[in-house]
Amino acid sequence: MPHEIVTTERLACSYRAGRVLEDVSITVAAGDYVGVVGPNGSGKSTLVQALIGLVPISAGTASLFGVPSGSFAEWGRIGYLPQSLRLLNPMFPATVAETVALGLLSLKRFPRRLTRHDRDRVAATLEGLGVHDLRHKMIGELSGGQQQRVLLARALVNDPELLILDEPTAALDPETRERFYELIAEMNRLRGVTVLLVTHDAGAIGRHATKMLYLDKRVIFYGSFEEFCGSEEMSTIFGAHSQHLMCHRH
Repeated sequence: MPHEIVTTERLACSYRAGRVLEDVSITVAAGDYVGVVGPNGSGKSTLVQALIGLVPISAGTASLFGVPSGSFAEWGRIGYLPQSLRLLNPMFPATVAETVALGLLSLKRFPRRLTRHDRDRVAATLEGLGVHDLRHKMIGELSGGQQQRVLLARALVNDPELLILDEPTAALDPETRERFYELIAEMNRLRGVTVLLVTHDAGAIGRHATKMLYLDKRVIFYGSFEEFCGSEEMSTIFGAHSQHLMCHRH
């Protein structure tokens, strides 16, 4: 049996306006690729942010690799790509290679220095994402899609076991978006990286995810893609036509 990477039990999160999430109980096993979908304001981003401590949990529990999320400290095992480029200051005086290397430096003890092996890792990660030729450019000179790929490179450079991606394709053009999905699917299939991907792009996720989580402040559906395709409730929510397109994995 694959071991559990993420577990939540009756997890709830509240903002001043009230509950954003309630009674969320899910288990993500090693090697799963979970597409997290749902309407705007359904709590998708809140869920992944709660898992990694960016928003507080108001009730229930969450654990990562079997450790309660509040005590979890092995952040090198997790790669996180935030929803927007907010975390990237375009005026930050760093090159692409330096920005990606931060993903390795953050895991080191002082004095924090890059080894030759680290630099090779940075170069290989940039190569894999098709942005190696930009390595000496300043972050502020890049397009939104290029910046997104650089942030993804930073999330991947430490070879994470769990990859959490929050609306990762928002800034990408259709061709880059397709390459992005292929890359993530490949990491899941070939390297066994567990993926939790929040998206509005339910059609694209249908081609790659092994499980679907449909949230609307609580869990409406969580199961394998095959179960999703046979679910009459999901057919009612998505419409039979959309469900058909997703399930035939065009």
